[in-house]
Amino acid sequence: MTENVDSRGRSAQVELDGFDRKILSVLAADGRISITDLAGRIGLSKSPTQARLRRLEKSGVITGYKALFDPIRLGLDHVAFVEVRLSDTREKALAEFNAAVMKIPQIEQVHLMAANFDYLLKIRTQDMSDYRTVLGEHISSLPHVASTSTYVAMQAVKETTLADVI
Repeated sequence: MTENVDSRGRSAQVELDGFDRKILSVLAADGRISITDLAGRIGLSKSPTQARLRRLEKSGVITGYKALFDPIRLGLDHVAFVEVRLSDTREKALAEFNAAVMKIPQIEQVHLMAANFDYLLKIRTQDMSDYRTVLGEHISSLPHVASTSTYVAMQAVKETTLADVI
């Protein structure tokens, strides 16, 4: 594994070898696997596997470990996508908006867009009534919001995580 640095001195993409990719693939399927079992699965001994794992964590390739939940079983099956147009798109306004959306737990994803709107938000709630409350009390009052448009998902045909594509 090697880490590249761009012309401004910022960290860029990390180059991974076959063992690194095997580690990521195994952890994507079973994040609770022991080091001994991980080593056996990738074909290395325990010490080099552990060293590689630490490097992947230190370099920021592995950002953490967590449990995945089924939102439907938790009663969170209402998904809405919201286009947000801002009244101000200067850096300070974007930073204020970005900081504010981080505080709303029902917002699963936020993407700054190159489109005829500024942000696309994925909101997950229990039902339409709950969504209307989130929209009215939280999203509409975010800094610099000029307008929103909502699209309600009828069915999730495919949802993957990065772990699914490694």
